[in-house]
Amino acid sequence: MHDIEPFYRWRDDYVAAEDDRSPFYQTEYNEFEFDKQIYNYLIHPQWDFFGSNTLYLKILFIDYDRSYAIIELIGEWNDAIDNDIMTLKREIIETIINEGVNKFILIGENVLNFHSSDDCYYEEWFQEVEDGWIAGVNFREHVISEFKQNNIDYYINFGGDLDDLNWRQLKPIQLFKRVEEQLMRRLT
Repeated sequence: MHDIEPFYRWRDDYVAAEDDRSPFYQTEYNEFEFDKQIYNYLIHPQWDFFGSNTLYLKILFIDYDRSYAIIELIGEWNDAIDNDIMTLKREIIETIINEGVNKFILIGENVLNFHSSDDCYYEEWFQEVEDGWIAGVNFREHVISEFKQNNIDYYINFGGDLDDLNWRQLKPIQLFKRVEEQLMRRLT
């Protein structure tokens, strides 16, 4: 797992540690040793800790003018024991929402498991984005299945092209447009 870096090809366009509106503004990273881990597995030091012991993230891009954020995740999303959604919502998402963002793209190909609790924080997040949306891109099939079994897919959009999107070949605006297009098709 220590070889899995957060996606870095958009660093010329956006770096959360340099964005004074980001929750990770002025974060300094350890470039010489692995200082983060999930269970007994070390992970790349560029991942950001937000309060969960099993789930880390990286804000890859925020466009405040178009009101969207792209967030990559790694680890085990565990609401049952650690209430990861509460921590994610309170520590990261609310800060971003307060800056006017109401569209969220969550990249989940490195989310290995999901353990559900209740859906209160998902519902709260969904209500707070009002005219926006939350989309899950490239989550693993068994993880999506767990989200669906617990009715979380009512709040986070999965499925169709979102489950197999070659997003790394796109610029942030292109990814945003593709996801938005998919979601608008579903509404019509």
